[in-house]
Amino acid sequence: MQKRVVTLTLNPVIDKSVSVPGISPNTKLRCTSPTYDAGGGGINVSRALKKLGEESLCMYLAGGPTGEHLRQILDKAGIDQIAVPIKGWTRDNLAVTDTITNLQYRFGVPGPLVEKEEWETLLKKLEENLQEGDYLVASGKLPPGMPDDFYVLVAEIAKRKKTRFVLDTSGEALVKATKSSIFMLKPNLGELSTLCGVTSISAMELEPLAKKFLEEHDCGILVVSLGAKGALLATKDLIEHIPAPTVLQKSTIGAGDSMVAGMVVSLLKGKTYSEMVKYGVACGTAATMHEGTQLCNKEDADNLYKWILGQKTKL
Repeated sequence: MQKRVVTLTLNPVIDKSVSVPGISPNTKLRCTSPTYDAGGGGINVSRALKKLGEESLCMYLAGGPTGEHLRQILDKAGIDQIAVPIKGWTRDNLAVTDTITNLQYRFGVPGPLVEKEEWETLLKKLEENLQEGDYLVASGKLPPGMPDDFYVLVAEIAKRKKTRFVLDTSGEALVKATKSSIFMLKPNLGELSTLCGVTSISAMELEPLAKKFLEEHDCGILVVSLGAKGALLATKDLIEHIPAPTVLQKSTIGAGDSMVAGMVVSLLKGKTYSEMVKYGVACGTAATMHEGTQLCNKEDADNLYKWILGQKTKL
């Protein structure tokens, strides 16, 4: 049976990106023509998978003219999709890059209110479309109106359908979700601190806390994102630090989702968990090399992966 990837996005967005030569207050700034990209955690994973040569089914909530615009962008990108309609309008965010300082300013707005009947319909559609052996990748925060334990409900469906549940979220939704069965979890250092009940985690504390978390939770793989330091891979039998290459960063939008996409691609190809995280770090780093929301480029990711393979692992 061929393994599929199904991505889930609860708070999608239209990402609008512009650049301007210098930013100053109380002045009309002459920006470039905007570029529009479909965004939100799971959608970014689907887009990155496409760039890496893999297909996916992209499921998300959408409403209003912006929701229709989102559908058109994904359709143009050739991404298979199921949009569950909601009454509220899909949000749109703005990223402005100052070409003089190379600094990027990102403006995000809250998502629309999602009613109970709407998210219940999404759960029903999800269960109808999942197949045994699929990878279900849920990424992103919950929009207003959705219960904090929503990902617990998703995890229950994934278990019933015998799929592998990959989760990348934050806040109370993450805390609640860890009470469920999760195939792979990707918190950052701050999120892991919250999950472990500590205010911060030093380099010396990271490995013991990662092991402790796995002992106390039904989680198969823990991948801790460490930003410029790469990532920590932890399973019940393995722990390894993966370094990240140093590159000129132009945008960090979607870097985490590109990392998830890279890891899922590796899983589909039967790679080891070590190779999986190394390629994930390569894809996440590759995403930062381009402006706006272009995500990872396969050629860049492959070259960075070769660099990572040649490095010694140390914190």
